[in-house]
Amino acid sequence: MIRKAVLDDVKSIHSLLQVYAKKEELLARPLSILYDHLRDFWVYQDPDTGKLLGCAALQFCWEALAEIRSLAVDPDATGQGIGSGLTERCIQEAVYFKVKNLFALTYRPTFFEQFGFNAIHKSDLPIKVWSDCIGCVNFPNCNETAMLKKL
Repeated sequence: MIRKAVLDDVKSIHSLLQVYAKKEELLARPLSILYDHLRDFWVYQDPDTGKLLGCAALQFCWEALAEIRSLAVDPDATGQGIGSGLTERCIQEAVYFKVKNLFALTYRPTFFEQFGFNAIHKSDLPIKVWSDCIGCVNFPNCNETAMLKKL
């Protein structure tokens, strides 16, 4: 079941993101940032066990620009459509808010291609987008792919 995140989800979101942060596949997010941006998050909760198995956030960056970020699925639950469902929900929300350009920075560009995202040069994104990059272990040698979807 996909739903908006609530305060009780923050520690589970943090744990899920840590799995991928340790593999350097996404940026770690401290609890304080997750609480600050909780309204950005969608989560997938297993209807049978109640366990949080996935999360994704839609963050607004500028007037007509938003990012899908912190997309993570429990490694034991991959391949079940959870990541796709979360991505679709973020796209729907972006459309609702009349976002014109939706982007993602990813190590898995083929995943985003199935939703109509195309690879772009990172320099095509506004400098404001790169504020989180300063804290990344790979800065300034970022090896993520910038993907953009026109809405």
